[in-house]
Amino acid sequence: MNNKRYKIVLNAPVVLGYTFLCVIVLVINMLTLGKANTLLFSVYRSPLRSLFTYFRFIGHVFGHSSVSHLINNVMLILLVGPGLEERYGSGKIALVILVTAFVTGLVHFIFFPGAALLGASGVVFAFIMLSAAIGIRDREIPLTFILVTVLYLGEQIYEGIFALDNVSHLTHIIGGVIGAVYAYMWRGKGSKRR
Repeated sequence: MNNKRYKIVLNAPVVLGYTFLCVIVLVINMLTLGKANTLLFSVYRSPLRSLFTYFRFIGHVFGHSSVSHLINNVMLILLVGPGLEERYGSGKIALVILVTAFVTGLVHFIFFPGAALLGASGVVFAFIMLSAAIGIRDREIPLTFILVTVLYLGEQIYEGIFALDNVSHLTHIIGGVIGAVYAYMWRGKGSKRR
């Protein structure tokens, strides 16, 4: 008879920590009736002399407009992120999140002065492309990577041109490109947790 017990392990500290922070930020935003997102967790054109402006370049990936907005983003992050963190290590996954946040925040700040950006969708697309490209090796490109690129990024380009919605399709595209770039840079790397 086997008396070994199952235990819960912290398998992806960066992904879980990021998700936990997003939940905390949503609660704070709800308690402040949206003021937290406006002050800290969304990017929009604001004076460069304000320190909050620079914080928002990263902070926007923690803010979400609603519970459903948060769940849609973190479900994909929790599905894809732990495998990526296991393969590439916590430090590299934190780097992907931070670079995606900064680049998407800066691009939005420069090119979309009349709209606010918040949410983790750029990170989601970075993770999707990074995951799809795991099999990339020298002179070998997985068919799944090509299909994901065509379907996900193609849909975002199409919707960015033709859809009249409140979604930043450019953020999705930038996130996907960042994920693909890191996948190429880290191609063929084995599991290395750091």
